[in-house]
Amino acid sequence: MNLDDTQKQKVVAWIAEGLTLSEIQNRLSSELGLSLTYMEVRFLVDDLKLMPKDREPPKVAEIGNKRAAAAPTEHATLGQNDPSRAPREAVEGSTPAAGQVSVSVDHLARPGALVSGQVTFSDGKSAQWYLDQMGRLGLIPKDTGYKPAAADLQTFQLELQEELARLGF
Repeated sequence: MNLDDTQKQKVVAWIAEGLTLSEIQNRLSSELGLSLTYMEVRFLVDDLKLMPKDREPPKVAEIGNKRAAAAPTEHATLGQNDPSRAPREAVEGSTPAAGQVSVSVDHLARPGALVSGQVTFSDGKSAQWYLDQMGRLGLIPKDTGYKPAAADLQTFQLELQEELARLGF
């Protein structure tokens, strides 16, 4: 599709405004009366040597820091060596403070799991956790028959959600 110079300038301005290709497609139709497919709009932007801007992802509001900063451990977080991305976990062998649950993510997930790791509950008992391909969360306690307190389970789920979000899951 060939556009005249004024139409091209409008497309350039829309890209500068940060519009997406679908928004440009809608504006071409409504303001200029041009009916183009999404692919045609993509080719048009490419022919004009323009690059649509990536929008910033929505920022997640922090609920608050519910856990104390912990010393780094031997556990790696999904291949990340950045200290700011280290797991927030109590030092091995110590127990978390009362009411505190610590969660870590394994470097390599368990077989059959998308992601897995360790959890230490407020009573000092620990378990392995995993998230399978169906999105089901599972716990494998080290002590057979152990069931953590309901408050610990709720805290664990919140901590796990925060940790996975921090790692980009």
